[in-house]
Amino acid sequence: MKNVIDALWDEYQSSHFLLTQRLSHDLPFAIVTAHNPHGLLLSPSQNRLLDRQLQSKIQQYKCLYRSLIGAAPDLSHMEKSWAIFIDKEQALELGREFNQHAIYYVNKGLLSLVACVDSIKEEVDMGAFNHRLRLVSEFPDT
Repeated sequence: MKNVIDALWDEYQSSHFLLTQRLSHDLPFAIVTAHNPHGLLLSPSQNRLLDRQLQSKIQQYKCLYRSLIGAAPDLSHMEKSWAIFIDKEQALELGREFNQHAIYYVNKGLLSLVACVDSIKEEVDMGAFNHRLRLVSEFPDT
């Protein structure tokens, strides 16, 4: 039987991303969420509070950022997230600060899954970000 981390790691690798506009691939960016820290499902109000805290922290970087939703392919699970134009180390620090197992990183249009704790898992190349992208006119409720 798989442990919880292995199961979550597999789920993370199947993620798709809902955006209301395309993102440029000219600059690398990270995808970070504050939802469901340590992989524990929180209530919508708890997740909204954490998301506001993460957005406030992102604003301190004085960088470009956009909201998006990370989702299971069938949309059965969705988490509000942020595309943040910062380097990978800064993104990992944010992920650790908000108790996340992993972040995503996009460089030259290629998506990677990166563990926030090195001992958990190796970085995984997930292919072209555009293949995981779904443009929507508005975000569904998470």
